[in-house]
Amino acid sequence: MPGAAQKPKPFVKWAGGKRQLLEVLLKNVPARFNTYIEPFVGGGALLFALLPDRAIIGDANCELINAYSVIKDNVEELITSLERHRNDEDYYYEIRNLDPSTLSPVERASRFIYLNKTCYNGLYRENSKGMFNVPFGRYKNPKILDRDNLRAVSEFLNSSNVLILCQDYRETCKLAGEGDFVYLDPPYHPLSRTASFTKYSRNDFSEEDQERLAEVFRELDRKGCYVMLSNSNTEFIKSLYRGYYIQELEASRAINCKGDGRRRRKIELLIKNY
Repeated sequence: MPGAAQKPKPFVKWAGGKRQLLEVLLKNVPARFNTYIEPFVGGGALLFALLPDRAIIGDANCELINAYSVIKDNVEELITSLERHRNDEDYYYEIRNLDPSTLSPVERASRFIYLNKTCYNGLYRENSKGMFNVPFGRYKNPKILDRDNLRAVSEFLNSSNVLILCQDYRETCKLAGEGDFVYLDPPYHPLSRTASFTKYSRNDFSEEDQERLAEVFRELDRKGCYVMLSNSNTEFIKSLYRGYYIQELEASRAINCKGDGRRRRKIELLIKNY
């Protein structure tokens, strides 16, 4: 477990990240549980706040999951690779245009983190071919390399029993058993037709996907798991989880191209079965 001098924190900015809601999320975590399971891990804000002894983390974005695996197994090689990157527009597009399938795992993770730190608004988005397509961010001095945090994340992933999986959330949820704590943080149901941030990979997360997720939530409930879910405050989502504990939270979306879109409103729901 990382020492008090450096507690790990998310190593990438991620749409829907939970840093601003950590206080309320932590208050709602079960007092005791067996394994912590997060099938939509993203930036892992709650994971790094909890630092559980046993965890299963997954995501359908294999570039993200590769980065977690490389940080766990080859953090010093990753640091060396990240040291070579430059905050330069032409260089950015050169790196963006690389096909990640032709790169080593360390090079892929380095490219992924570099693009996340220097792209426009930290937004992850893929085109229909699965290629990252966000433009250059024009930041004056982005922190491309945070050595201390990467080492702290690596130390945690190695000192705890953490299984890292690139797969559909349903497959990860099948690993949950009685007494486990499952935190579901899926792509949110859009508050409006123009406010969707569901396209983190080439596949959208549709209303039918939200319905399937609600059924998985109920299956986990029947198995005796503690289940907590975050989503947007819409009547559609409320209807899917009717009968469970639903709390409205005040929050702002961190990734929004319009300044007024960052105003704090009760746009988040926290849903639990306990």
